[in-house]
Amino acid sequence: MLVIHPDECIDCGVCEPECPADAIRPDTEAKMDCWVAFNHKYAELWPVIVEAKEPLPTADKMDGVPRKLDAHFSDKAV
Repeated sequence: MLVIHPDECIDCGVCEPECPADAIRPDTEAKMDCWVAFNHKYAELWPVIVEAKEPLPTADKMDGVPRKLDAHFSDKAV
């Protein structure tokens, strides 16, 4: 999981089609306030990524898993 700091986002939309899990949504969509807060919190806590990395080996398997945030989320940066 990656997070985008809401204060640093310039709302260009370039990241949306680049997300292979189709998980990035504009903050103007309904019910996005909780995700804006989530992104703000973890963008402050987790390190900034400065180089591209390969997706985790389980990325495709986890795509679309229902309630995965509840079952698999860790606030520890990997």
